[in-house]
Amino acid sequence: MIFTDEPVPGYPFPILPGHTSPGRLERVLRAGQFAVTSELAPPDSADPGAVYERAALFDGYVDAINATDGSGAHCHMGSLAVCALLTRLGYSLIQQISCRDKNRIAIQGDILGGAAMGVCNILCLSGDGVQTGDHPEAKPVFDLDCMSLLKIARNMRDKSAFQSGRKLDSPPKLFLGAAANPFVEPFDWRPLRLAKKIAAGAQFVQTQYCYDVPRLRSYMAQVRDLGLHEKVFILVGVGTIA
Repeated sequence: MIFTDEPVPGYPFPILPGHTSPGRLERVLRAGQFAVTSELAPPDSADPGAVYERAALFDGYVDAINATDGSGAHCHMGSLAVCALLTRLGYSLIQQISCRDKNRIAIQGDILGGAAMGVCNILCLSGDGVQTGDHPEAKPVFDLDCMSLLKIARNMRDKSAFQSGRKLDSPPKLFLGAAANPFVEPFDWRPLRLAKKIAAGAQFVQTQYCYDVPRLRSYMAQVRDLGLHEKVFILVGVGTIA
């Protein structure tokens, strides 16, 4: 989608009335358009060229790129570093933040750092357990969960304050997201969990990969019955089959 006020490269969009960020993803969704995002798997490398090469595959095809944060509890280049490399080139990033590895002090610092670099979207995640990854002996943090992280990020944006109550000089201008998994039991609990994430501050939701369309239909019927489809943008995950 092309907007009539596309900015000069390196300069952000203005924030439109009713929006909380200057980002492209929020603009596309609030305009009622079909938004496309994609995950960028960070490299096991200190070479920035590996990040640029992977991002280039999405040029002209996506509205935002997810920079994953230790997905699957495996160690890769960090989400904030990927955001730092790509925002300077004008890419629209979704900074993923996992509660598994950092406490609230570090997480709030990362939120400010990402926003200072031009990140307009964050995806708040509890994170996979360390036992599933390549460092099962690692000590998990989980000082926060996705709900409390959403609340903290929302208050940083809307109340210009850290979780401690200390005021910010300039708040982050963010579009807040969360994850949803409609495809694992207990199925009836999944829409209720989505409702809690919305109440905590989620404005958009990205689901796990959907290979079960009937289950997704059933989930969305429950979501509509609760009126949640009118309160959040839901982006369904699609995985390609090689």
